Amino acid sequence: MANLDFHLVKRIREQVAKGGDRIALRHKVANVWKGISWKQFGEQLDVLSLALLAQGLKAQDKVGIFSNNMPRWTIADVGSLQVRAVTVPIYPTNTAEQSAFILQNADVRILFVGEQPQYDAAVSIYDSCEKLELIVVMCDEVDLQGNPNAVTWNDFIASGSVDHQQTLEQRLSEANYEDLFTLIYTSGTTGQPKGVMLDYQNMASQCEGHDLKMVLTEEDISLSFLPLSHVYERAWTFYVLYKGATNCYLQDTMQVRDALGAIRPTVMCAVPRFYEKIFAAIHEKVSRAPVHRKMIFTWAVNMGARIAVCKQEGREPSLILKKSHKLADKLVLAKLRDLLGGNINFMPCGGAKLDATIGRFFHAIGINVKLGYGMTETTATVSCWDDGVFNPDSIGTTMPGAQVKIGQNSEILVRGPMVMRGYYKMPEETAATFDENGFLKTGDAGEFDENGNLFITDRIKELMKTSGGKYIAPQVVEGAIGKDHFIEQIAVIADTRKFVSALIVPSFESLEEYAKELNIKYHDRIELLKHSHIVEMLEQRVADLQKDLAKFEQVKKFTLLPKAFSMDKGELTPTQKLRRKVIHERYEEEIEDMYTDKAKEKNNK
Repeated sequence: MANLDFHLVKRIREQVAKGGDRIALRHKVANVWKGISWKQFGEQLDVLSLALLAQGLKAQDKVGIFSNNMPRWTIADVGSLQVRAVTVPIYPTNTAEQSAFILQNADVRILFVGEQPQYDAAVSIYDSCEKLELIVVMCDEVDLQGNPNAVTWNDFIASGSVDHQQTLEQRLSEANYEDLFTLIYTSGTTGQPKGVMLDYQNMASQCEGHDLKMVLTEEDISLSFLPLSHVYERAWTFYVLYKGATNCYLQDTMQVRDALGAIRPTVMCAVPRFYEKIFAAIHEKVSRAPVHRKMIFTWAVNMGARIAVCKQEGREPSLILKKSHKLADKLVLAKLRDLLGGNINFMPCGGAKLDATIGRFFHAIGINVKLGYGMTETTATVSCWDDGVFNPDSIGTTMPGAQVKIGQNSEILVRGPMVMRGYYKMPEETAATFDENGFLKTGDAGEFDENGNLFITDRIKELMKTSGGKYIAPQVVEGAIGKDHFIEQIAVIADTRKFVSALIVPSFESLEEYAKELNIKYHDRIELLKHSHIVEMLEQRVADLQKDLAKFEQVKKFTLLPKAFSMDKGELTPTQKLRRKVIHERYEEEIEDMYTDKAKEKNNK
């Protein structure tokens, strides 16, 4: 890779040079979607780079970004990379304490912040971060309150000068694959975060691999709503820009439904929970439809599923099936695709395992979901579903250049140019993460089939062992039950316990509609959750959902919670993974109640 053909900064600048007035970035301004052309994007990158140089930023100095998604997030990111700085993203939902740890550990000199909450947090920790010199505020509405250590975006870029143009050209000419481009701190379900060191070769290998796995062109439109502070959305955004496509930024993730209709994206990254919610909402609506509509829906999805199987098996569908599918598409399937804007070519899916039933459903309705598997430590993708031919129970086939093998305890091991350099300032942790042959230990147990499909069988680090010696993979149980439209969140409890139990947060929108249909009267959610009809209905649904699980894996008792697990309370990571230790501590009383003598008697009957 010595010729730098896949160097991220070089490729983005090439797209700027040829892009002209084509739209590179879009975002919502006063409820109207506005575009930033490639020419404007390039100009904004350069003025940002000049301002950083005026601040005295040296090669490989650290720049933090603490913000929700917006075009200036990427401009700050790529503008920093142009001067060979290292960007350090911080989740916008992080507490001041969490952010201070990252800023201090990474030696961040300049911090870009987004909205008022991030700015206020940054100001509160400024004095405790020794290397931090300046806070640059990206949103014009933020009140700086006269702080001498902060500056607006416009004032900051105005500080740049053509006097630094030669230095910028020099930094650009010094671009290489060995430089770090980022430190990404793993959110982690336990313990302090670790700064994953990723270099340009890591990113280049992913761009090259994606070119071989999928087709993305400058005509594509991507909607960016997952946090850019996570490797998944950020690496995807880089790939979108690398290919010259248009990237649309959604600052408020609560507006994703409206954005899908307005933007009509052709591609979009999402996590399994996104698909689970759509799947549940569709099936809930169908469950309330007249019998003839249910029959049409079932028939249409079945026609779509048969076409999908033909694609996966590489065979031509019969003429009758083609005609039937065309009618099914007109009556049902196209309307379902319209829920996602109606223009999707394919949708990467990552962050967790997608239930095979849900994956099959989306392919049946004509949405090419591409489930992938990866980690921050592997610059995201290690494997993904191929177009057309894939096993929906798998996590796909390996990416080009990735060496994947199964080690001790069936652990998935990865080696290749996409694997991190190590953890920043943590040599012991780095050494412990690699085996003697330089393979990264993922912490996931898996296996390959004869066709090269990779399967996750367990999460080694999260396996729970009952007091009877049985091992439980909580994600398997949670995946089986959590796809129901009455269930919003579920946390399985099993470690050192005699049987499996769970804390369940129901979908109150679905539950309240159900209560209305049955004319159930209640004063508040707590009273609703205690109603015998509600409890019995959910008990039956949970029993039905887990009937395919082994007896020892099945949830024998559950407690309904009136409030959802949240990031604010530390119960979820920014990527919506459960922080089980926090949940166990916070709901200790509710958990213990499920294992009292009375609970045992009920569950042993």
